[in-house]
Amino acid sequence: MDVTVTLQCCAEEFLLYLDAVKGLSENSVTAYRNDLSQLIHFLGSDCFITSVTPENIRSCIGNLSREKKAASTINRFIAAVRTFFAYCRKFEYIQTNPALEIKTIRMPRHLPRFLTGPEVDELCHEPEKHEILWQSRDSAIIEMLYSSGCRVSELAFLKFDDMAEDYSSAVVTGKGKKDRRVYFEDDARNAFKIYLNDRKKLFADKHMDDTVSRIFVNQQGTALTPHGIQWIVARYSGPEGTNHHISPHALRHTFATAMLSSGADVRVVQELLGHASISTTQRYTHITTERLIDMYNKAHPHGGKDNE
Repeated sequence: MDVTVTLQCCAEEFLLYLDAVKGLSENSVTAYRNDLSQLIHFLGSDCFITSVTPENIRSCIGNLSREKKAASTINRFIAAVRTFFAYCRKFEYIQTNPALEIKTIRMPRHLPRFLTGPEVDELCHEPEKHEILWQSRDSAIIEMLYSSGCRVSELAFLKFDDMAEDYSSAVVTGKGKKDRRVYFEDDARNAFKIYLNDRKKLFADKHMDDTVSRIFVNQQGTALTPHGIQWIVARYSGPEGTNHHISPHALRHTFATAMLSSGADVRVVQELLGHASISTTQRYTHITTERLIDMYNKAHPHGGKDNE
């Protein structure tokens, strides 16, 4: 064991391991990098890996708390640090793991944001009501996000080769570079076909480079990024559109809630969403239960009334 290896050096090797060996996505590696940089900044880049103690880690967590970081941000930091030091122990940079006894903090219970049926319908019709950007493309983006439950990055990086011939499904690459098949219902397929026709006409006389094997592009022919799609959805859910701002992820939550509310098995929904753990999917069952209770209280003659 080399006692002179620095925290900074181990962190860089760990990040390379996550990318090259574990095959984590660029976003996941970046998240680990950001979390570990908090520890490195707090303890110093020249801090030796063997000198890090549980008290050091707890002090860093306390500092994040004083900076008013959200509980979810702090727990993500703790998870990253745990994984990092487990790696260091496995490869014998340290003899004992200082993060073993570090506990996550209690999270306030927030249910995922989702849309009601009328809200989804309103958002889906916004592109044709208000031609803010590129109507056919934006309709296809919104319909396909809602129909499939895709993550925004999965839709952004979707290529023509990933689509089924009849556009009823596609293979997307999710977290951990794992592929899964998602599905598109009639409204999404119809919107997609209209967009493809418009796209073909717009770029009929233009040279398209290899990056535009990706399906969704801007009006200059450059492939859209996940942030680009987020911006598009924000425009249609902002003051120019429904004036009820949402993110693309809310459409994913809405998809999951709708599926479970309609009786889909939770494990089927887990597979469609690409969740590694079923516990992540099960949180949507709490939403559907609360919706059921709310509907009962509104519909029953004595619902919501105080007992006398």
